[in-house]
Amino acid sequence: MNYGEAFTRYGAALRNPQWSVCAENAKGELVVSLWHHHFRKAVGNTIRCVGKASRWSGPGNAEFRESMNKAFETNQVIRAVIARTDNPNAVERGEGASKLKNTFSIKEDWFGKVVVWDGDTYEIEFERRN
Repeated sequence: MNYGEAFTRYGAALRNPQWSVCAENAKGELVVSLWHHHFRKAVGNTIRCVGKASRWSGPGNAEFRESMNKAFETNQVIRAVIARTDNPNAVERGEGASKLKNTFSIKEDWFGKVVVWDGDTYEIEFERRN
């Protein structure tokens, strides 16, 4: 599926498909695009995604930080769009990821919450529910 379709599967519409990385759906969940290589090894029924907002810049970053502030303060449910790239090193250098070969998937049985957010570093813990 493509990027927009992944968000649509959760019922979320991106504010700007060119740079948005997150959007709320009608259920009040925050749907976030997260890099596959930022996920840690699963422990039992949970898995964490760990990263830093300072890794990249631009309007999508500002939108992401605002959304993470709200999600952390309100314990908002997070849903994941998992992005895989052919060049994780370019992503980590903050290069324009839209120019890379990327694929997107979702995990409909994952429900997460922001467990760490300091304005830069984030950790989102997902739990698998049947």
